[in-house]
Amino acid sequence: MSQYRAIRGMADILPEETPLWQMLEQTARDVLMAHGYREIRTPIVESTDLFARSIGEVTDIVEKEMYTFLDRNNESLSLRPEGTASTVRAMVQNGLLNASQRVWYLGPMFRYERPQKGRQRQFHQIGVEAFGIPSPDQDAELLLLSRQWWRRLGIDDVLTLELNSIGSSDARHNYKAALVAYLQQHLDAIDDDSRRRLTTNPLRILDSKDAGTQTVLEGAPSISDFLDDQSKAHRDRLAELLSRASLSFVWNDRLVRGLDYYNDTVFEWTTDQLGAQSTVCGGGRYDGLVQQFGGKATPAAGFAAGLERLILLLQVLELQADELTDLYVVSADETTLSHAMAETDRIRADYPGLSVTQHLGGGSFKSQFKRADKSGAKWALIFGDDEVASGLVTVKPMRSDGEQQTLTASELNKFLSRLEQASEESED
Repeated sequence: MSQYRAIRGMADILPEETPLWQMLEQTARDVLMAHGYREIRTPIVESTDLFARSIGEVTDIVEKEMYTFLDRNNESLSLRPEGTASTVRAMVQNGLLNASQRVWYLGPMFRYERPQKGRQRQFHQIGVEAFGIPSPDQDAELLLLSRQWWRRLGIDDVLTLELNSIGSSDARHNYKAALVAYLQQHLDAIDDDSRRRLTTNPLRILDSKDAGTQTVLEGAPSISDFLDDQSKAHRDRLAELLSRASLSFVWNDRLVRGLDYYNDTVFEWTTDQLGAQSTVCGGGRYDGLVQQFGGKATPAAGFAAGLERLILLLQVLELQADELTDLYVVSADETTLSHAMAETDRIRADYPGLSVTQHLGGGSFKSQFKRADKSGAKWALIFGDDEVASGLVTVKPMRSDGEQQTLTASELNKFLSRLEQASEESED
């Protein structure tokens, strides 16, 4: 065994796994493009202060989980733990917020935490950010967009949308004071971590998994009682829009999210299929963050979905990626291989909608057909001595109900045209 191993919490994604990842990512791209969102790509490394300013210096992410280091200029840099801060920085720096913007990103994020199933130190997110629209119809679009993605993946029936409104900064300030006052009366009944958070980030106590703390919280004040009229109107209009679109949801008044920049709408998509790692997507509104980064006041909202957890969910539900290979080309020997390679190159040029794998390295027909079957190919193209001598090719179904046929060049082209058309229709 090699002495070199992947860093703990940073997993390899192997070739047999990547088709599911590609399907997940491509489905998201299709949905986002259909909604008018454009891709943005930001650096993996940013100034540490960027995340401390946006996420909050007393959050667990900044206090405990960031990969932070000094570069040769003695500047503190960090691997990005999430994507919103980098996106907002890029939008402000490049002057892109003179009009409303809808963007998305895909890539790895990094947090130093205990690795477990569905939680890695290097993990991947697809994030969606929308700028310039203050009204609840923007929140509704993000939630309906995500439902479209779940539907295309076939997982919408195992996901639940949880919603809350955490109001304005004044509402949260007043609520924090009331929550702390209540919890100070029950210090002996809450866990040590929650007692620490009383003076740093009391809203995070609402997320505590400690049974005793959760029992105490049952009698705690609700943030909904501290909302101003504007936040209540925003909340109620969002609920109306979602109901009109038949998107069901549940109110969760303990839902606050783990980042300091949120206001008003916050939400999570959760499932009961993954045990403790129940949240697969979360987000909300962050109307003050752009101004915090030096831009003009700009309303904004977004969400991020964890790809590792979505992959786990697809695997639990035994959902598979579509077959990637239309044709697997086999040949009898080196002479027929020369003919087969030239013909395969022509097919790839003339029928770009088809995925064609050429068998290389020789071997018996039996071994080649085993590889063809393992590849998931729909059809095998067979170039034997007799076929090559006669200008023919044999097509053999590997998964369909079709029949094995020996075709002329013109018949092969008709067959390939039909196969390409069927492949494109299945993608649509």
